[in-house]
This record gives sequence, structure tokens and C-alpha cells, in this order.
Amino acid sequence: MPFTSTNPSTGLIFFEKSDWDSTKIDLSLDLSQAAFQVWRNTPYNERAEHLLSAAKALRNNKETLATLITQEMGKLLTESKAEVEKCALACEYFAQHGQSFLQDTIIPSDAKHSYVVFQPLGPVLAVMPWNFPLWQVMRFAIPALLAGNTVVLKHASNVPQCALALENIFANTDAPKHIFQTLLINSQQTQHLIRDRRITAVTLTGSTEAGKEIAATAGHSIKKTVLELGGSDPFVLLGDADITKAAQVATQSRYMNCGQSCIAAKRFIVVKDIASKFIEAFVEKARELVTGDPMHSSTTLAPMARADLRDQLHAQVHKTVQMGGKCLLGGTPQIGEGFFYPATVLSELPENSPPSNQELFGPVASLFVVKDEHEALALANRTQYGLGGSVWTKDLERGQQFARKLECGAAFVNGLVKSDPRLPFGGIKESGYGRELAKLGMREFVNAKTIWVGD
Repeated sequence: MPFTSTNPSTGLIFFEKSDWDSTKIDLSLDLSQAAFQVWRNTPYNERAEHLLSAAKALRNNKETLATLITQEMGKLLTESKAEVEKCALACEYFAQHGQSFLQDTIIPSDAKHSYVVFQPLGPVLAVMPWNFPLWQVMRFAIPALLAGNTVVLKHASNVPQCALALENIFANTDAPKHIFQTLLINSQQTQHLIRDRRITAVTLTGSTEAGKEIAATAGHSIKKTVLELGGSDPFVLLGDADITKAAQVATQSRYMNCGQSCIAAKRFIVVKDIASKFIEAFVEKARELVTGDPMHSSTTLAPMARADLRDQLHAQVHKTVQMGGKCLLGGTPQIGEGFFYPATVLSELPENSPPSNQELFGPVASLFVVKDEHEALALANRTQYGLGGSVWTKDLERGQQFARKLECGAAFVNGLVKSDPRLPFGGIKESGYGRELAKLGMREFVNAKTIWVGD
């Protein structure tokens, strides 16, 4: 079956669904287009009320939704609950502030009156990943819907129930029907969908390779795209960093969601003066993580989402060690049921080893020791990715100057790289383009139309 729910902690299949035929897809697109004609003319305050209803539904069903997330993709139940809550908070934030983001902008010109209005485009296709099965969808869908667009979702094939649950959230509000639809379609059908005249724009969160394919197809049809792709975020420690705090946040950033996050810290770049102390503290924190059933409160490291992902990660670790890298912790898949991989720490990494030029999407940290701040910056930027990054120093001015020089979409000083509805989110280079969240994100899927009025 193309759409299959497999519990990552047991490896057992508990849900299967076939992909749709062309007739059902065609009907859904017609319904989305018809819903757009109603939704675009619905006053903003009414659209906001419907999103507030969605927030209420998310909270009322938090336990059920969180359990579903954990069962389908394996993250800790506590993390799943936080994900549901974050979706609800985003609904509330955009319901309150979104109208101001879309206000007409007056621009003086040679006209008697000239201004820019922001109008919705139509049905937008969202191609979404499994690692944050609710949040990745909602962080795009909430501002897009409030701007007056409708949404059709092509979700990852291993989280079909999360995809259907999202559709159900909107279906059970008083909003016009079909403003949000889940389509159970495969990759080939997705390519055809992008070319369909009823789809006006596309957003993708996923791998860089998937982004290239989506962008090429959309570009051929002259359709707007927003891409949030892979990352190999640097976590840079300068000589005056707070080692204790940095080691704690480093552990959280690398191993949260079992390391399966585009904006997780992946390359830990430490100046040599403090390298031994940080490495000791970090390895000790990683060693304390407890692998087990993600439904249990005692578990602090969940399984990976799929067996193939675990195998791919281990192949990268194995190749790194073969090339001369050192494994300070972990590095061996857990034998038995489920897709478990231990917290792993690699060091003394050869220049062309996988951690140097690939994304390691799982619970593996890569340590790099450098001579000084200049070498740290050069190494941090020596990557095809540019999603996020952080720098650690007690000198905040120094940290901000360093952050400005990081080649990425979000740079944090003494903090965990994360997404926030109030701040724009996205990357550069092979991490994608465009922005989600905040005012910039809300204005991605609108027509910024100039109105010029003469005498």
C-alpha cells in the first residue's frame, strides 16, 4: 500500500490506504477551486474566527492527535503534545495579527492616489514531510488560509492518518467546506497536479532533491514556489562560551525529535581553547539519553521514523569511521524490534567525510575543532546548506556580528534554533528560498497588486 502507518517503536503496520485515482483527484481540485471563490470573499474577521475554532479543536483533541503523531512517526509523546500546542498558538497569533500584515500599503507616486493591495492566489498545493506532521503543514496553511487561499495537502506517505486528521480539524469548524483538503497521492501524481491550471502555487518542505524536482515542474508552469529544504546547521562555540549551557542546548538541539529536524544543530564547531571541556560535557549529556518506547515518560530518545532512514544514517556513520573519523559514543544500530539508533558523537572528521558535505538526519552529532573564530566562521559557511545556525559567546555584540556573517536564513546567539510564528523562517542556498511565518510568510502566497488612481 502506498500510504502505510508503521509504528517506529515496534515496526508493526497498523494502517494502510491506497492512493487516489485521477477521478477523485479531479473532483478535489474542483471543490478547492469552488471553495476559493467563497473563502476569498469571506471577511477577514470571519476567517480568523474559523481559525480560532481550529485552535480550539486542536487543544480539545491534543491527547488523541499527539498519540497519533507518536504512533506514526515515533517522536516522544511530550514532543508530540508540544507540536499540537504550537499549531494552536500559531492559529491564535495569525488570527490576531494577520489582518495588519495584509493591510493596503500607501505608496506616494505621480498618481492622485496609489497603493498596494494583497489578494489571495487560489488553491495552493502543499507537499509536506513526516518529521513534524502537523506543524510543518500548519505553519504554511494558517497564514495562507487567512490570506484567503485554499489548501490541498500532499503529505508524506508514512503519516496518512495525521494528514487526514488535519483535514478533519477544518472540516469540523464552521468554515466553508473544502478550504483544506488532504489528497492521498503519490509523487508522480503530485507532478501532474503541479501542472494543473487549478493549482496556483506550491510549497514544499523536504529534501533538497525533492525541492529541485518540485521547483523545476512549477517553474515550467510559471507558478510561485516556496521551498524549505535540508540543512546542516553549524553550532559554533567561541572561546568565551558558557560551556555548561551550550552543552545542554547542544544536546537538546541535536537529539530532539531523534535528530530528525532540518534546523537541528548538526555540525558542532568549537575553538580549540575550550574544545576538550565542551566535548567532555556534550558526550556526557548525550550518554544520559534513554532510548525506549516514545509513549513512556522515562524515554528521552525516540526511535527513528523508518527503517530505511536508520540504515541510511548508519551507512553515513560507518563510512565516516572507515575514512578515519572517531566515534566517541554510539554508532551501532539497536538490535530488535523498532527503528532505534543510539545517540552518536563523531569527531576528528576527515575533510570529505559525510558530516562535512552531507546532512545527517538522525541522532548523530559531528564535532569539529578549529583554531580560532575566523576558522570557525569559514567552516560554518563551507556548506551547500543555509537554513539555520547559532553562535555561543558571552560577548553579545561579538555574537551578533558573527551571526550577521553566517550564511543562513536564521542565526541565533546563545539560543536554540527554532521556528516562531512571530519571526520569518526559511533558508538560502540549497536549503531553499522564500519565507514562512510572520508578515513575510503571510505575504508569500498573495498577489501584491498596485492600484494607481489618476484625476
